[in-house]
Amino acid sequence: MHARYILIGGFLGAGKTTAILAIAQKLSGQGRRVGLITNDQSMGLVDTALLSRRGQSTAEVTGGCFCCKFNSLIEASEQLSQQNRPDVFIAEPVGSCTDLKATVSYPLRRLYGDTYRVAPLCVLVDPVRVARVLGLDTGKVFSSKVQYIYRKQLEEAEAIVINKCDLLEDQQVSRLEDAIRREFPAKKVLRISAREGSGVDEWLEFLMAGELGAGDAMEVDYDTYAEGEALLGWLNATVQLDSDADFDGNAYVQAVGEAIRAALEAEGAEPAHLKMTLMPEGVGRDLAVANLVRSGQPLELPYRLCEPLTRGTLLVNLRAEADPATLRGIVERQFRSSGGIDCTIEDLAAFRPGRPVPTHRMAKA
Repeated sequence: MHARYILIGGFLGAGKTTAILAIAQKLSGQGRRVGLITNDQSMGLVDTALLSRRGQSTAEVTGGCFCCKFNSLIEASEQLSQQNRPDVFIAEPVGSCTDLKATVSYPLRRLYGDTYRVAPLCVLVDPVRVARVLGLDTGKVFSSKVQYIYRKQLEEAEAIVINKCDLLEDQQVSRLEDAIRREFPAKKVLRISAREGSGVDEWLEFLMAGELGAGDAMEVDYDTYAEGEALLGWLNATVQLDSDADFDGNAYVQAVGEAIRAALEAEGAEPAHLKMTLMPEGVGRDLAVANLVRSGQPLELPYRLCEPLTRGTLLVNLRAEADPATLRGIVERQFRSSGGIDCTIEDLAAFRPGRPVPTHRMAKA
């Protein structure tokens, strides 16, 4: 039988990883084998660490988005097939990527249609961020070329999924849904809270029953697209923590995250997503995860360590509309050994994404 192939898009901070974990767990509960594929411009992915620690079979594609690393996406799919022969693949593209139907979904169906049944393209949105982009609410927003990417993601979606609905009152969500329908009238609009589980069953039913639509690919100005991505600073870091005595890892991650948030605000840099994962030494599922997805909000810790630790690995993934050198300076200042905790930065990459050059671009389904 054909394996179902699900591609879940959405801008940085939309909650894609939490949503993917929610539907993967539901599929596993139905007795289906699931393979997850994460994606990033660099190494040291928080998402891969989180999904793997939650017991999911996971592969990753690094060094570029799926559209530019299409062959690597296929290799990752084949790697998972050798491991557990998934009934369902779920792939999470880079959050600053668009034009996914023409460069990923259509090629998957046309070139590998005897292996995969490609699901409709869904794009998740953070309700506060999308309300600002659509002009419903005030608050800091990205510059116009970054917003170009954001709006193109919504334009190509077959379903726009409003995530984190638990953050708003029902009346606010309805107002937002009405605005999305007015601006993108052909789209299916769904409401979910991946963290609380509401709406996930309906969304999963749509993903499993529907098929990728046909039609012409949308028009994309790749110059504007490239310029928008280049405005985003990208930073991935791996930091080893060592202490002679037990320390509270949750408090440590909270303190580091709040310091980074304050430094970004002082620089006037709008965060797209700050995500950190602290994993104690050794094999296990215990971990702490911290999230920041926009200015004007506190850091969240959706996952907390159960016990103190003496040694661990901290992964930092930071994306913001700022110069990469600024992000490097902000992060490096946080990891000076103090309070009995020795900090060693093993890897740190800070850069701007390069111009997208898709492996394939198919103008028609």
